[in-house]
Amino acid sequence: MNTRYEFDMDVPPREAIRLMYVSKSRFGGDWNSVPHTHSCTEVFYCVNGRGQFNVEGKMLDVAPDDMVIVNPRTQHTELSYKANPLEYIVLGIEGIEVLFNQRDQGYTMVKCAAMREDLLGLTKMLLREIDAREDGCEMVCQDLTEVLLVKIVRSAALSLRVTAPPSESKECAAAKRYIDENYGSAITLDKLAEVAHVNKYYLSHSFKKEYGTSPIDYLMKRRITEAKALLTSTDFSLTQIAAQIGFGSLAYFSKCFHKIEAISPNEYRKTAKRKNA
Repeated sequence: MNTRYEFDMDVPPREAIRLMYVSKSRFGGDWNSVPHTHSCTEVFYCVNGRGQFNVEGKMLDVAPDDMVIVNPRTQHTELSYKANPLEYIVLGIEGIEVLFNQRDQGYTMVKCAAMREDLLGLTKMLLREIDAREDGCEMVCQDLTEVLLVKIVRSAALSLRVTAPPSESKECAAAKRYIDENYGSAITLDKLAEVAHVNKYYLSHSFKKEYGTSPIDYLMKRRITEAKALLTSTDFSLTQIAAQIGFGSLAYFSKCFHKIEAISPNEYRKTAKRKNA
């Protein structure tokens, strides 16, 4: 008996989807969690431990077999509970965006307990291939990445969209990276222009065109994003938080926080504690 299967379907071109990186991490006591963005889609799979995932200022509780998918240029970071440190696997994939039901948000969370065996098997194979670097490694990793994506799409009823590689201004990227890494320091437009090696007026115009906001507004939102994480996950006083994220006074911190969040830092903390309880 001979059984033959023929395929007649549209598939993305092989060069469209590219695995940029894969890594396995476990939180340690010295981990410094900093909100950041990527030019590629990032797939975060929690293997063990518990914590939170901060996406655009929204806190998502993360437990084993949770998967958070973040589209390009969506700000995020991971926060681990010290008593039960997060252990996770991350894949950076260029050339695709994941389409969610909520079209206006750049992320989603998927419960993957039913796929745990498949996900661990595929990701462990990826890590072994990259570590060994044997002939044909790139092709094997490409194939495994595509299989992984199909598994995720099937399970979560998501869909993929092939995208062109992003074109990001090097000057704007340098200024944005400096803000992300030094938001707790005194930062001016002149300093950012010096970092980017361009005129400050050109930088301000280009940055807003690139990211939809001015460099100083991005700095403020970046500080408030970190403030929300600290208000939720620590018992630091408001004065301590204000100093840690770069505000010269508690009054100015409270004013900026209320302007962006329409609520005071104290009220935000109380609301977050009630939700956690």
